[in-house]
Amino acid sequence: MAFEGLADRLQATMQKIRGKGKVSEADVKTMMREVRLALLEADVNFKVVKQFVQKVSERAVGQEVMKSLTPGQQVIKVVKEELTDLMGGEQSKIAVAQRPPTVIMMSGLQGAGKTTTTGKLANLLRKKHNRKPLLVAADIYRPAAIKQLETIGKQLNLPVFSMGDQVSPVEIAQKAIEKAKEEHYDYVLIDTAGRLHIDGELMQELQDVKEVARPDEIYLVVDAMTGQDAVNVAKAFNDQLEITGVVLTKLDGDTRGGAALSIRSVTEKPIKFVGMGEKMDALEAFHPERMASRILGMGDMLTLIEKAQVSVDEEKAKELEQKIRHASLDFDDFLEQLSQMRNMGPLDELLKMMPGANKIKGMNNLQIDEKQINRVEAIIRSMTAQEKQQPDIINAGRRRRIAKGSGTTIQEVNRLLKQFEEMKKMMKQMSGMQQKGKKKGFKLPFM
Repeated sequence: MAFEGLADRLQATMQKIRGKGKVSEADVKTMMREVRLALLEADVNFKVVKQFVQKVSERAVGQEVMKSLTPGQQVIKVVKEELTDLMGGEQSKIAVAQRPPTVIMMSGLQGAGKTTTTGKLANLLRKKHNRKPLLVAADIYRPAAIKQLETIGKQLNLPVFSMGDQVSPVEIAQKAIEKAKEEHYDYVLIDTAGRLHIDGELMQELQDVKEVARPDEIYLVVDAMTGQDAVNVAKAFNDQLEITGVVLTKLDGDTRGGAALSIRSVTEKPIKFVGMGEKMDALEAFHPERMASRILGMGDMLTLIEKAQVSVDEEKAKELEQKIRHASLDFDDFLEQLSQMRNMGPLDELLKMMPGANKIKGMNNLQIDEKQINRVEAIIRSMTAQEKQQPDIINAGRRRRIAKGSGTTIQEVNRLLKQFEEMKKMMKQMSGMQQKGKKKGFKLPFM
């Protein structure tokens, strides 16, 4: 996960100062040395690091911190605020055209995930904002680029405007916008030609497309795993095209995250979205404050709640609540909840968004074994409808049949049945406690 090394270093540094009754200038100086090293190791631009450390140092030894009752916590507050400011301060939303359609031009180097990101963004606009987007295949140079966008459109059930690879991108963009106006589309997303490196001829073509399309937004898609190269690419594209925002892909990969912390400062253009996985719904709006909270181990409940709202069926959640209260939860319910949780994203990443998760020993190294989850699903799917609803009837003979049908062992079947019964008891107890105390229904974290 991005920022893991940076998060570990910063959290360890913050922990040393958190409970201090008094904080001296020497304490702040020592802490800033650690912060500087952590940021440089995360591949943050050295000029950005210098400015950040200077700002935090000035505030940390100021009156607001030194005269406060909890100076250690105040220093952490200063670090979080400056980290948030470094990444843009607040979420930068899409600039919407006064008269539809809103035109978004997607640009970037080959291999950064531009075409896939174009599809992800269209999917997000439709699902989360209930808008009608049109995808435009204007990358006529890369082999199979048009086909790739058409495949994505088919997969997402979204329309793709294409004129083949023998028509100029300028004409394609022009005709696509005309079609969007006629058929009342809300958004036009133009997938422009990628390039292996900054190329003068192709850059001129992008400027020509920009002149004709008059986009409301020009997004640059960059691969977060390329570190400082991503910053250099962003600067070059911004100089040529005057981009309005950046989309960072592969932020869930094995990356140090320095690009996300540097791009905003170097280009003075906001990060609009971040790609957090390969699935077509794995694109998130970038919230600087939430990302700062994640880096400093404070969790990210707002993103977790938003994921739940998109992925969870409210009616089914109410039914489940009643079943938990009456301890009548069955394996069909369990499968349903497992499916909804998986739709929200990787389970280990969801757990790390919980406030205080960083304090749980081993949480940073936690890896959910997807194969184990698949085995659990296989066991449940090998049960009959009656067995799923009445696990009590599963005797030794049935357990042998279920193990054989799911390709698992009798011990694994036994373990699942035992854990399921324990979970039901625990949920009923928690439901009773909540009804008695706050007189509110029990809710699971993913409901």
